[in-house]
Amino acid sequence: MSKILRIVLSLLVLAVQIGYAQTRSVSGRVTSSDDNAALPGVSVSVKGRTTGTLTDANGNYALNVDDNATLIFSFIGFASIEEQVGSRSVINVKLQADVRNLNEVVVTGYGQQIKRDLTGNIAKIRPADIQDQPVTTFDQAIQGKAAGVQVNSGSGKLGQGIQVRVRGQSSVSASNQPLYVVDGTPVTTDNLSFNAAATNPLSDINPQDIESIEILKDASAGAIYGSRAANGVVLITTKKGRAGRTNVTFSAQAGSSEPTRKVQFLNTQQYVDFYRQAAANSDRIDGYAANDPDSYTTYMEDFFLTQGLGTFGTANQASTNWGDLAYQDAPFQQYDMNINGGNDKTTFYLSGQILDQKGILIGNALTRYSGRVNIDHKISDRFRVGFNTGLSRTFNQRLSGDRQFDNPVQMVALPPMTPSTDPATGLPAGTPPGDISIPYYYNPIVNLGNSNFNTTVYRNISNVYGQLGIVKGLTFRTEFGLDVLNQQEELYYSSKTQRNSGSPLGEASNRYVRVENYTTNNFFNYGTSFGRSAVDGVLGMSYQQSQRKTSLAEGQDFPSDAYKQLASAARKTNASSTQTDYRFLSYFVRANYKFADRYLLGVSARIDGSSRFGQDSRYGFFPAVSAGWVLTEENFLKNTSGISFLKLRASYGRTGNAEIENFPQLGLFTGDGGYAGLPGQRPSQLANPNLKWETTDQADIGLDFGFLNNRINGEIDYYNKQTTGLLLNVNVPGTTGFSTQFRNVGSLENKGFEFVLNTENTTGAFRWTTSLNASTNRNKITNLQGQIIEGGLNAMSRAVEGQPLGVFFTPEYAGVDPANGNALWYKNTTGTDGSIDRTTTSTYNQAQRVVAGSPLPKWTAGVTNTFSYKGFSLSVFFNGVFGNKVNFYGVGRFSSANGRFEDNQTVDQLAAWTPQNTNTTVPEARLFFNNGAQPSTRFILDGSFVRLRNATLAYNLPKTLINRAKLNNVRIFVTGLNLLTFTNYAGWDPEVNADDIVTNIAQGYDFYTAPQARTITGGINIGF
Repeated sequence: MSKILRIVLSLLVLAVQIGYAQTRSVSGRVTSSDDNAALPGVSVSVKGRTTGTLTDANGNYALNVDDNATLIFSFIGFASIEEQVGSRSVINVKLQADVRNLNEVVVTGYGQQIKRDLTGNIAKIRPADIQDQPVTTFDQAIQGKAAGVQVNSGSGKLGQGIQVRVRGQSSVSASNQPLYVVDGTPVTTDNLSFNAAATNPLSDINPQDIESIEILKDASAGAIYGSRAANGVVLITTKKGRAGRTNVTFSAQAGSSEPTRKVQFLNTQQYVDFYRQAAANSDRIDGYAANDPDSYTTYMEDFFLTQGLGTFGTANQASTNWGDLAYQDAPFQQYDMNINGGNDKTTFYLSGQILDQKGILIGNALTRYSGRVNIDHKISDRFRVGFNTGLSRTFNQRLSGDRQFDNPVQMVALPPMTPSTDPATGLPAGTPPGDISIPYYYNPIVNLGNSNFNTTVYRNISNVYGQLGIVKGLTFRTEFGLDVLNQQEELYYSSKTQRNSGSPLGEASNRYVRVENYTTNNFFNYGTSFGRSAVDGVLGMSYQQSQRKTSLAEGQDFPSDAYKQLASAARKTNASSTQTDYRFLSYFVRANYKFADRYLLGVSARIDGSSRFGQDSRYGFFPAVSAGWVLTEENFLKNTSGISFLKLRASYGRTGNAEIENFPQLGLFTGDGGYAGLPGQRPSQLANPNLKWETTDQADIGLDFGFLNNRINGEIDYYNKQTTGLLLNVNVPGTTGFSTQFRNVGSLENKGFEFVLNTENTTGAFRWTTSLNASTNRNKITNLQGQIIEGGLNAMSRAVEGQPLGVFFTPEYAGVDPANGNALWYKNTTGTDGSIDRTTTSTYNQAQRVVAGSPLPKWTAGVTNTFSYKGFSLSVFFNGVFGNKVNFYGVGRFSSANGRFEDNQTVDQLAAWTPQNTNTTVPEARLFFNNGAQPSTRFILDGSFVRLRNATLAYNLPKTLINRAKLNNVRIFVTGLNLLTFTNYAGWDPEVNADDIVTNIAQGYDFYTAPQARTITGGINIGF
């Protein structure tokens, strides 16, 4: 018995020793994968047991566990991960933001909500979506990232205005851009350029400083911004410091850009053969012999010689590829550093950036220096204060508008036999003292070193706040924000550019704009719960005041090209200054109610008063109501296998649009009525004391869903936006003494569906996620009181009842008469019986104009696939735009015009009709004849495309390697922007809006517009 007892005791002692040997202390640090910031309060638990702990303020933890234990790391807003302990004593982890987490915090305007409780439609864009992308503005980076949000960059010029549309176009004359709010301050986004090519004030904001972007799309979400939310609201929240260890992150990236696409034009041999044939065809029609001194052939042969044919020798005549000369080497480099940290009392975030980028077009470049300081301080348990400020200097070496002769892309129209360099002077062809009439058009290369168009912007966007806890659940917050923008534009043309500027001795302009925009928000926030109910609300007021001042001076005739400042101009030819102001006074309220985690109700309202509207209609009321029902909390679905989350929601509300020029409601006088040296004034605008906001009533019904523990989740929405009281400049009787007056006239609508799908396809060591969004929109003008408003080139665009805004309206091209090569058009005349005559005619004026398609897409989509494995990650993002038309007439009437002028032609014109080539859609080439070059559907082309917008391959170096260098993380990446484009569009780029043509009505025009840049960069992020 004693022997058995000794054996038992020995086994017990051995078991204790083994158990002791298998228990170890594990510690580590938990950080965010997005920015390497410490995550305090992360739950660290042992799988299958109750043992666990939380990370401290620095993200650190320590725990005693068995060797065979598995640790679970979980935190709201992030995907949980599991780590087997094994033989490790230090386990550091990075948590990734969880696209399927319903407890993610969403900024709503004057407050926040968790995603699960939202009853409105808000799209959230995270830092990872815009991180390290080689773009100058964040709006470029959100293309295709949110359903119902279309972004059109317009051209490949740097710093140019970018078009953003949220659920379609809501106005004919007022702005269709959304309201942008940075840390609670509505910021200036108006075009401040003194030429027709818009600049983009958002390029002053460093995308690397952005913590999140929320886009308020429906009325329920946007009505809290009332009269300015009809086009959606973009809320930008900048990064804040976090209590804990101070973290320093340095990033650098460099690369280069090139055009995404080039259009092929005729070389010298093709050009000469084409125009000899075109001249011979015109001689045949007009009855000239080829050797007649007045013949088209004689003219063209002389033209060949004057433009350089034979300069290189007639045999194997060399060609100048003018199209390639429009582009330059385009290096890109960007350096970022940020420091964040703090303690329980004070947190801080400091950042700085240097961005230096050359554009793909000669002479175009942009440099930005920016810095940010965000500080939050807890004075007491009840009182907090904070200060956010962002400073930037942006220097943009700009180019003229697309329609100007010194637009580099227009060089493609120059005859290819013309040398780019004058053989006599060695200078660019067309530079004095050489013959400035050669080449045929102005040579933009002459501008290099002989002109500049520089825009310098100093920007300060700042916000200071104080927040007081009054009683439990009730706080009062006061904010003061400012946005001060100083912009100087300096334009100079030397004597060498006289063919373009018209000033043989040079000219210069200097324009200064200062915009001071002040905002104060003061509001109460309250939240409480009782029983199975929870209530939160906000009540407050807002005041905004903005003032813009401009001054302009111009001069001509300088002593030499060494003088560039206006002080040296012999003639001061122009001087002016202006000032304009506006103000908004607003009161707002919002309340949300939740019962039993399943029934959700939200109401909001805003009263806005604006200085832009008549004294009889100064204030507007903008209410909204929304409701949600979480079906998966009901007993009939609560335990349903596979269905993780299901929520129905619906909303209805009213928003407005006040984004027009100032003082449209007033009767105005202008002090330019001087005569014979005496001052004078004249009436310039008819008053309308009843002028008020455009009003948009919007209904939205949606379904949020999640399956398989939310590994598959998404949203489906239908919306209907009805805009009434359009702000239009309408014709009035001449007896008033005026021709037009601003009135609220007409209505339009936008209807559409939105679909969002997020899937976690694989988990574990190899992770693959997909994020897909798609949306449709149908825009239609429902009432203009019979008016037809035209715009664009040759009035080819219209605002007209029953059609989308900006619909193309032009004769319908019918191809080519195979018998003689004449261009044909459908007559489309209406008979007395109402029938449409679909016979063809070669007489252009016999063809009626018809609806020829819309520049607005029928649907848009974006899809991102992200793969990660053992430190490697690959993100691939495609976006597409479908069903829109692009107007190529601005290019086509010169360069696809069958020899209408001497411009070089696109290579597809080699398919022109001949007696041997009768089956073609290209009419016979005829010099100086308008054979198919008139405005028509021949130049209305399909603008649909799919683009590989972004691909990023990254590698996070192993901890075992970087810990030796006392670094927290090292990430190496390569990223590509606009890598591939799939389209049938014949021009440079289907994502186009000629910068000095585009208006609300004139959309989708190509006028030798620069293509988007394809940019490839490599970089490194280092955290320590």
